[in-house]
Amino acid sequence: MFVLELNYTAPLDAVDALLDAHVAWLDGHYTRGTFLASGRKEPREGGIVLAVAESRAQVEELTAGDPFVVAGVCTYRITEFIATRTAPELAAFRETLA
Repeated sequence: MFVLELNYTAPLDAVDALLDAHVAWLDGHYTRGTFLASGRKEPREGGIVLAVAESRAQVEELTAGDPFVVAGVCTYRITEFIATRTAPELAAFRETLA
């Protein structure tokens, strides 16, 4: 599992101009089952996405396609973790330590 932390690198008006395209990009990943949760940070300086993927390389590739990244208004910090405990609703995403 991965935590994707978006950090805005441009003023909010530049971010807001791309918001519809970013939301459509998010929706596509929710449809594919890649994203489990997302939202803005407070204060509004970026956002967080909880994602599942086969590899870090796959996550790096998908974040490169975010319209925010393409336009240069945000960067991503990607943190991989092993979800050994979850809420019952996320049981399908539990992992075991090797």
